[in-house]
Amino acid sequence: MNHKSNPPRTLIQPSTRSFIREGRRTPGYSLSDWLHGYVYARWTYLYISIGTGEHPLAKALGPLVRRVSRMITPRSPAQSTARMLRPHGADLPSNTYADGYHGKVVSLNAAKQLVSVNEPVRLPDLEQVVPYVHARDIILQNPDHIIALDCPCRTSRKDPCLPLDVCLVVGEPFAGFVAEHHPARSRWITSQEAVEILKAEDLRGHAHHAFFKDAMLGRFYAICNCCSCCCGAIQAHKRGTPMLASSGYISQIDEDLCIGCGDCAEACQFGAINVNRYARVDGELCMGCGVCQSRCDQEAISLVRDPSRGQPLEIFKLMEQISTIRA
Repeated sequence: MNHKSNPPRTLIQPSTRSFIREGRRTPGYSLSDWLHGYVYARWTYLYISIGTGEHPLAKALGPLVRRVSRMITPRSPAQSTARMLRPHGADLPSNTYADGYHGKVVSLNAAKQLVSVNEPVRLPDLEQVVPYVHARDIILQNPDHIIALDCPCRTSRKDPCLPLDVCLVVGEPFAGFVAEHHPARSRWITSQEAVEILKAEDLRGHAHHAFFKDAMLGRFYAICNCCSCCCGAIQAHKRGTPMLASSGYISQIDEDLCIGCGDCAEACQFGAINVNRYARVDGELCMGCGVCQSRCDQEAISLVRDPSRGQPLEIFKLMEQISTIRA
């Protein structure tokens, strides 16, 4: 399975038909949603490069981009957290673009679970896990169909982090669509190969995000391995746009073990750690990705659950909970 995908040969690809069929089966999914999803998935690199401001069209379409930007209300990280943890139906500011296009921070272990599922999964409306108004379903069809895709954020940058092929598209109809429409930038991989990519990215200090999008059937569809220098979502998050939800964990420092080396602060993609004799974690900025824990040779850092940040996206535990409820 470790090969570049075959180039498209017909006008309407089988994966496009699958996308259409699945859209028709998805409640509330409109024609405009499907068109948006098709444009996003078909011309991903153009879409993302304009969104990050790196493409020449981003400047040419400046007024339109600014108009879209006004849909995304800037907030401080604390305000963003309050929005993402709001009670369902609470009277808060109107929905923003980020409610339908966002990521859930996941630890390495949780990310590995998402590429290791061997059965169909249906986990709709995970409000406590993915605290957004839209796009919070996990519906995995053919979860062993996994594509390694050249990261659109990295490829849009002039001097990107390497390697490029670290975005993992999981399940159908998404993996098949990407394989047929981006053959030069994608390859089929096995579940174990996906795990190895995640482990290698973790060693590089990159944070794992499970991405959801309303136009992508309102579901989880990909795992991105993100660095603050390339990732548009991290950069937006740092500017106050609530595109990322906490993992449900927070880093905790054992001062008796910490030697103040600063490796964790250097590795943190969210700027949540500073060092003065020993490392300190800024609770408002920490997203619980676990990158600092992986970098600490002294084993002075642990991830601890913080119920105020929602539930972790640990799919095997969620599947077990649903199975227990149904039994």
